[in-house]
Amino acid sequence: MISRIDLRGEALPEGSALRDLLPRAEFDVEAALEKVRPICEDVRHRGAAAVIDYGERFDGVRVPGLRVPAGELTRALDELDPAVRAALEESVRRARLVHREQRRTTHTTQVVPGGTVTEKWIPVERVGLYVPGGRSVYPSSVVMNVVPAQEAGVEGVAVASPPQREFGGLPHPTILAACALLGVDEVYAAGGAQAVAMFAYGTEARGDEPGCAPVNLVTGPGNIYVAAAKRLLKGRIGIDAEAGPTEIAILADSTADPVHVAADLISQAEHDPMAASVLVTDSEELAEATETELKTQVAASKHVDDRIVPALAGRQSAIVLVRDLADGLKVVDAYGAEHLEVQTADAAAVADRVRNAGAIFVGPWAPVSLGDYCAGSNHVLPTGGCACHSSGLSVQSFLRGVHIVDYTRDALADVAHHVVTLAEAEDLPAHGAAIKARFGWKVPQTK
Repeated sequence: MISRIDLRGEALPEGSALRDLLPRAEFDVEAALEKVRPICEDVRHRGAAAVIDYGERFDGVRVPGLRVPAGELTRALDELDPAVRAALEESVRRARLVHREQRRTTHTTQVVPGGTVTEKWIPVERVGLYVPGGRSVYPSSVVMNVVPAQEAGVEGVAVASPPQREFGGLPHPTILAACALLGVDEVYAAGGAQAVAMFAYGTEARGDEPGCAPVNLVTGPGNIYVAAAKRLLKGRIGIDAEAGPTEIAILADSTADPVHVAADLISQAEHDPMAASVLVTDSEELAEATETELKTQVAASKHVDDRIVPALAGRQSAIVLVRDLADGLKVVDAYGAEHLEVQTADAAAVADRVRNAGAIFVGPWAPVSLGDYCAGSNHVLPTGGCACHSSGLSVQSFLRGVHIVDYTRDALADVAHHVVTLAEAEDLPAHGAAIKARFGWKVPQTK
């Protein structure tokens, strides 16, 4: 059901050589670019009509309009299962607690008397938040995208989610209810690359339906075509990341409970056939016990044949055996998992030594499922090894740091000769002239 990779022999290789030994899903965004390019160009030229046409082609339903009527949002929230509403409200409450603390404040540094540099954090004006459809329903992704944007102070928040044939072309009602719960009233029945293009280029008004104004930033997970559209349109819009297949890595020793380990591997595998589930352990006994548990628990699971078994059996999933925890840490750092669980003795100390992970879950009582919904952390995280250089979604994703430089005449005079010297060293004499012009073309000499 799941393969093994044995790295207990010679010393582990370094860098890319070690990464090449580890399981990873194939996710060729570059190949998908050529498929999404004509879609994005079509949306650029034909606007909403193109988005509607592609919705009919890819989602199997032709919508009369892209903008979800306000009444449908209200109705979805009114009809939401009270238990689901309570769970979403608690998820929102905890997410706000964490993300509110992330908000940076303006800070001024006095470089010299009369010379200051202020860093001011300004939210982007308008964002487009993408919420996937398809195999599962993700109201939690509404929470994880909307809350940090709101806490950052973004004024314009729009959500797009694919139209669903079984709901008359509207996004899933639980998605709509989550938007209404968070006070988001601009929601579009649009998915895939065409939704990203809609956000990037905007659409015109059609009859009584207002158009979608272009956004500054697009965030949220999606399939390979969403990722390719983000890559294609990056520059015209800001993006959070090119999200690939979801993944979990578990670093565990003999103290870990194989029941927990197997359950957590399965929980990630049920997302998608390309989802990655990786166990890294120095205990062959744990590896064997986990394999036994996988067989038992998979047999009792839902989505077995279409998701879980293909994911666990795929090249992206494996049990990786290492000599000791030190090697295990090298492996998980090389892998750079979206989600990393540490189930070892003294798990907090081991977790503190990890360098590369989107989010780290410490000990047996902090499974990834908690982070997906109600830990307060964000579940929009870097995938495909990008955790070695990128962060998950946060309030900072929606802010821009702007430096404000304020110098008096005396403060400039004090450093003018250095500026002129550096300008001339770079053969940019006009830069130096811009300083000299302020002092009658004679640069002041400091003592």
